[in-house]
Order: sequence, then structure tokens, then C-alpha cells
Amino acid sequence: MANQKGGVGKTTTTVNIAAALAQSGLRVLVIDIDPQGNASTALGVDHHTEVPSVYDSVVDDLPLQEVIHPCPDITNLWCVPATIDLAGAEIELVTMVSRETRLKRALEAYFEQTDPDEAFDYILIDCPPSLGLLTVNAFVAAGEVFIPIQSEYYALEGLSQLLHNIELIKAHLNPGLQVSTILLTMYDARTRLSAQVADEVREHFPDQVLKACIPRSVRISEAPSHGQTVMTYEPSSSGALSYLEAAKELAGRAAGYR
Repeated sequence: MANQKGGVGKTTTTVNIAAALAQSGLRVLVIDIDPQGNASTALGVDHHTEVPSVYDSVVDDLPLQEVIHPCPDITNLWCVPATIDLAGAEIELVTMVSRETRLKRALEAYFEQTDPDEAFDYILIDCPPSLGLLTVNAFVAAGEVFIPIQSEYYALEGLSQLLHNIELIKAHLNPGLQVSTILLTMYDARTRLSAQVADEVREHFPDQVLKACIPRSVRISEAPSHGQTVMTYEPSSSGALSYLEAAKELAGRAAGYR
């Protein structure tokens, strides 16, 4: 889950798509590599300094299975939290061997030691709003990039840089990486601008954009302050229903792809 532009609903999308998939019976892991740790907060997972976190796996080679924590409110959902230690990881990674592949290696080691019956159906990596080494680690570890785009004037600004960086990763580090999914967030059906932005994004990326749009919603904004996703905080709200629809569409595409 990536977009270097802040405030587009990236973390909100990560946790709510994850929750919707988990509530449907799929096994889902969220890896929070944003030093702010907002995804960890929304999933109700502790992420203070003493908690084993993604930092310990990426920087100190702690096995991933030792930093996976269950989400207390949702069955089938787990989280690798981010602590404040991750804020210094960008600097520490610079001098490390294979600095771009640290997360990939941690995941590969985890897959080798995990019973196939306990494998995750989806692993969602919540990236920081930047294109630094943490995001590069996510791109190298992932097979697909999911981009949330805000339904406002600057929606496509900076997207070309993100796509350029993804092409560089494909060329040098991860040939299989692809932008598979784009989701329009903060959509306001009352404004002509939202409709225009949606049309423009669909015109540029006809195969990647989900039909579902996420509306502006007070409930979506309130949920993290209660340590929850909107899927558990207010499951009947328009925001929760929209994320559920987006998750169904995402899972349907994956089934068709297989």
C-alpha cells in the first residue's frame, strides 16, 4: 500500500481492507513499516518501544514469527507493528549489506518455516508517505502495489514519480512488481470535482482502478481514536460498506487472476 503523498487514506485503506478480508474468513497479515505506527494503532496492537516490531526483523534479523501479534478485535487478522525505533531505520539501513532486501529476506525465512496450512492469504504492507529505503524494502518484498488516490485536485500530482520509482525497482530489484490496484478515497459525490478526478484516473488506469469508491466519512475518521477499524467501530456505516465492497472486488480479481 503506497503513495508518497500524505493524507490520501493509505493507512486507513490498509487496515480496513485487511479487516474486511479477515471478516470474510481469509487469513490476513498487516506489516506496518511506517514509523508513525498508525496502522498498529488502528488494529489495536501495542507498539511502544519494548514491543517486538518490524524494526527488530528488518534491522536486527529477529525472525518474523516473533514479531507477529494478533489483532484483538478481529479473528484471522494479525499485525507486525511499527515502533518509534523505526524512525532511525532509514539511516541504519544505509550502511547495511543488501539494504533493499531486508524485509524480503525476513518474509522468505518466515515462509520456509511456516506450515502451509497456516499461511496467510493476504499480506498487506503499509508504507510511509515517502519513497525512502523502508518503502523500497516493501516494493522489493511485494508482488503488487496498491495505490489509494484522494479524489481531489492534486490526486495525480506526484503519481508519476511513484510510478517511475516502481519502474526502477522492477528494472533492478524486483522484475515481477506491478501496480495492480488503485482505489479512489475521500470521494464526495456532491461535487463535480470528485467525479472529474475519478474519470481522469479511470481514463489513465482503466484496468487498475476499483469500481468501489471510499466516501468522506466521519466514522472512518473516528475509528482509529478507539483503536479500531471502521469495520468493527461502525460496520453499518457508508465507509465500512464501501471498504467491504472494495475488498470483495479485490478478492474477486485475485481469484480471477489465479
